[in-house]
Amino acid sequence: MNQPFDLVVFDWDGTLMDSAAAIVLAIKSACHDLGMPPPTDEAARHVIGLGLLEALQYLAPDMPASSYPQMAERYRYHYFSGSDDIVLFAGVEGLLDGLRSADFMLAVATGKTRVGLERALDHFMLRDYFAATRTAGECPSKPHPAMLLELMEELSVASDRVVMIGDTTHDLHMATNAGCAGIGVTYGAHPKSALIAANPIFCADSVRELADWFAQAIQGKA
Repeated sequence: MNQPFDLVVFDWDGTLMDSAAAIVLAIKSACHDLGMPPPTDEAARHVIGLGLLEALQYLAPDMPASSYPQMAERYRYHYFSGSDDIVLFAGVEGLLDGLRSADFMLAVATGKTRVGLERALDHFMLRDYFAATRTAGECPSKPHPAMLLELMEELSVASDRVVMIGDTTHDLHMATNAGCAGIGVTYGAHPKSALIAANPIFCADSVRELADWFAQAIQGKA
């Protein structure tokens, strides 16, 4: 097989898990609890993938830092209250099975907290697919390259053998900043036009398209 990469790194929310709408609702509900005007859907979707601090600084630049813990607590309350209803995108397990069978190493780089990621990995029984994971609680937030750089060091993979897959420009800019390739998926948080402007090597409109791209790339046709 002609593998185009050795390591495939996935974002989580909006890429593997269909959680963008739940995140937007939790953000708006948390703002309501604190008596703040809720952001627009567009603004709330923009911060998906960022660390919580960076998201709050974008959504509520006038909020005093002393209010961040309460805002974070209310966000987590609303998000986890409905998290059992969140599902993986159709085809994700098949995609991961196919990549693993083709001997790609898989990893995760996410704006979730470690607690949130661990909960999701266990809920969907996906832990064994991933050789390593990084979260925004352990590294600077996207688009800083730290998550990818740490994954590359841990797994001993050079940047030109790594591809980052995500649904936001934060993911694609992180890939660029780390010297890696990026693939956008258009079924998550950010619009396709914004993803294309971030110069990915491919944009997939579905998990099926993403799986087909890898199948063609292995054959040298992508």
